[in-house]
Amino acid sequence: MSTHPRAYSVLYSSTFAFMVCFVVWMMFGVLGIRIREELGLNAFQFGLLTSTPVLTGAIFRLPLGIWTDRFGGRIVMTVLLVGCAVPVYLVSYAQVLWQFLLIGLCLGLVGASFAVGTPYVSRFFSAERKGFAMGFFGAGTVGAAVNLFVTPVLLEAYGWRMVPKIYAVALLVTAAIFWFASAPDPGAGKTGGKLADQFKVLKNPKVWRYCQYYSITFGGFTALSLWIPQYFQAEYGLALVAASALAAGFSLPGAVLRAVGGGLADRVGAHKMTWWCLWVAWICLFVLSYPDTTLTVKTLDGASSFHLYLPVWLFTLVLFVLGAMFAFGMASTFKYVADDFPENMGVVTGIVGLAGGLGGFLLPLMFGALADLLQIRSSCFMLLYGVVWVSLIVMYFSEVKKVQISGELAATKG
Repeated sequence: MSTHPRAYSVLYSSTFAFMVCFVVWMMFGVLGIRIREELGLNAFQFGLLTSTPVLTGAIFRLPLGIWTDRFGGRIVMTVLLVGCAVPVYLVSYAQVLWQFLLIGLCLGLVGASFAVGTPYVSRFFSAERKGFAMGFFGAGTVGAAVNLFVTPVLLEAYGWRMVPKIYAVALLVTAAIFWFASAPDPGAGKTGGKLADQFKVLKNPKVWRYCQYYSITFGGFTALSLWIPQYFQAEYGLALVAASALAAGFSLPGAVLRAVGGGLADRVGAHKMTWWCLWVAWICLFVLSYPDTTLTVKTLDGASSFHLYLPVWLFTLVLFVLGAMFAFGMASTFKYVADDFPENMGVVTGIVGLAGGLGGFLLPLMFGALADLLQIRSSCFMLLYGVVWVSLIVMYFSEVKKVQISGELAATKG
């Protein structure tokens, strides 16, 4: 298959649409801080507020992936952008927590745009360029960083209730731009067989492994993008604008470098990329997990105290590296999918995206519950440290013992 003549127009317009969707999807990470103050929410309730849109975005990735295979990415993406403008606008009129949660469930559909764009974009590119194309499209998660730069400025200038109205208009404008810049989906309607037949792919254990990898790379990226602004504010006493700007030190590389990760995965293979990215992420999370601690050691000359603490510059630097590793891991996971399931991209993308979205939904809830229970702010990183460790163990027993780190099949003994 050769690259389609309109491939790059489709790629750029789809990535832009996904970026705008991601800004809207992540907006409660910033708006939620003001809403938390206004409603007097605890850590768990704040986690629920910020993660509720992520739940819908996760659940609907699977059906939207299927609909993309049947009706085409151009139609599905346009309808999604227009339809979600309504609940986004209604956020401005919510008064109590249950209203925010209900509307959040509706606007969360924008997060499912990933399951539309990934198979849509990939069908315009040749096999050797699919990793790059999906990585470039996935870089639309830069919307998480755009949210951290733009939303605080809009909030300070116009008040938080005006921000959703502005974003609703942005969705409508984006829908128009996308429709005229994109092209009909060459794969629309080509998925044969009954719907039940498409789900037979669930019997393949590779699908579940890729769900595990994506639940930590994308799920961890999404959860921390929502959680980090208030973490900076509480841990280091920063103002909202400053806290959000520093939080972009995690979200920005976690988005922009995804395109680089896709290209690297094309070169070195999905296995090698994922394996080493998870190891570096594991080390970063170990460093970030350590809380502000004073140790007193009894020496020969008496007691001696040591203060262990991450200054804000070092904390931001380690977050930057962690964001880059999550970006590479997200890209390499979908390189796996493109290599192993080229005929079922919509369904498998939806399933794996669903797992990642569920991770992004559950993790902030667990962050809040652990913070309320342990009263240790860095417990969120402790939890992610354990999850990455599980992923490394799964990968070792399922792949590393069978595949050498170069990506070549290991010679069988005997």
